[in-house]
Amino acid sequence: MVGDGSQRVRLGLVGCAVLLGLGACGPSDEAPAEARWRMVFEQLDGAVISVHGTSASDVWAVGGDPGTGPLVLHYDGARWTRRQSGASADLWWVHALAPDDVFFGGSKGTILRFDGTSFESLPTPSDATVFGIWGTSSSDLWAVGGDPLVVGKAFVWRFDGQTWAPAAGMVDVPVSSYFKVWGRSATDVRIVGSDGVILHFDGDAFTAADSPTTRRLLTLHASPDAPWVAVGGLGVAVVLEDAGAGWQDVTPEEPLKAIIGVHVQANVGYAAGNGGTVLERTATGWKRQSLGFDVFQDFHSVWIDETAGVWVAGGDLATSPLVSGVLIHRGEKPPSRQLD
Repeated sequence: MVGDGSQRVRLGLVGCAVLLGLGACGPSDEAPAEARWRMVFEQLDGAVISVHGTSASDVWAVGGDPGTGPLVLHYDGARWTRRQSGASADLWWVHALAPDDVFFGGSKGTILRFDGTSFESLPTPSDATVFGIWGTSSSDLWAVGGDPLVVGKAFVWRFDGQTWAPAAGMVDVPVSSYFKVWGRSATDVRIVGSDGVILHFDGDAFTAADSPTTRRLLTLHASPDAPWVAVGGLGVAVVLEDAGAGWQDVTPEEPLKAIIGVHVQANVGYAAGNGGTVLERTATGWKRQSLGFDVFQDFHSVWIDETAGVWVAGGDLATSPLVSGVLIHRGEKPPSRQLD
């Protein structure tokens, strides 16, 4: 049984026989700090499918439900706490607007809201999986998803602070799922999904962009000072960029499996995917990174905090239930591995 700070739990970290929270696992990080990759957690009971936060001291890592509720971990800059959401679903995405305003999306049409104290389950229009959530405020949010195996199940919902409802003015695109939504502003929102589909919302209407691929696009990201990047693939990777002149295929020539997560800023960008692959965006393109240790699980989500700390989350994403969660970090200040 795992409590919200009242009980300490064993998570079965590989090579770690101590009780988490009572001692450190693995090598000490007391040596002088350097920006390198470090393992934070591995072999968690649920896959870590999404990581996001508002700062390096407000980080959420969420994911698979092994039968006891979805994995929900929170980091306050000093220690990790496992939270009980009350849900029974895999959580595929977390989007933190503020420490006391966090939204989670998942299977069975699940959308949860955390107000700083407790979780609330919000009614949604269907039981299809919510794969992505993004918004500018708690009264202007988007959610996308569907069923990758059923054409026509893709959906786009909007939240006005009270109700989730199908987005008005959607273009008719016969795809099975939209996988992620992101925006630079309320008038520049983009959505990616099955068959290479890319939608753009300009504040008034949707249009379908010219896409240079028919492979599924799984995640996209942009910031005001970095281009749009979309990643995906099914067996074989695809990486696209749009710096203002339309979408271009910039997939590395090196053979890569699907790339699933991405986050970009002005001077830094990382993407990650199947088989523990991590790419870095450089002046000459996307290059594969050496972590310095092996990761055999699939990465699903990337997030860069305000200190340029890079968080990458994953697990066994092709199993049922979704298990063997892994979380890695790159930065000068290594995060704690203490979990209450």
